[in-house]
Amino acid sequence: MATTNIWQKFKALIPESSLYVVTIAAHNGDGTSRGTLRNGVSVQVKGEAVAVGEKAFVVDGEIMGAEPGLAQYEVEV
Repeated sequence: MATTNIWQKFKALIPESSLYVVTIAAHNGDGTSRGTLRNGVSVQVKGEAVAVGEKAFVVDGEIMGAEPGLAQYEVEV
């Protein structure tokens, strides 16, 4: 008889890493950059691969690449 742990199944639904988008404000020169979140909060992230003024995807505090310039819409439900 196989037992299933419901808590483990639930945890598997939640991603372990965090993904967010920042606008790169400056390169620090030490392999890190300063980025700004959509709400205006400034964060320091690892990497300098994205140019200043461009948007970047950040996973677990590290730049993963540039965000494509897609249109953004806000819908209220």
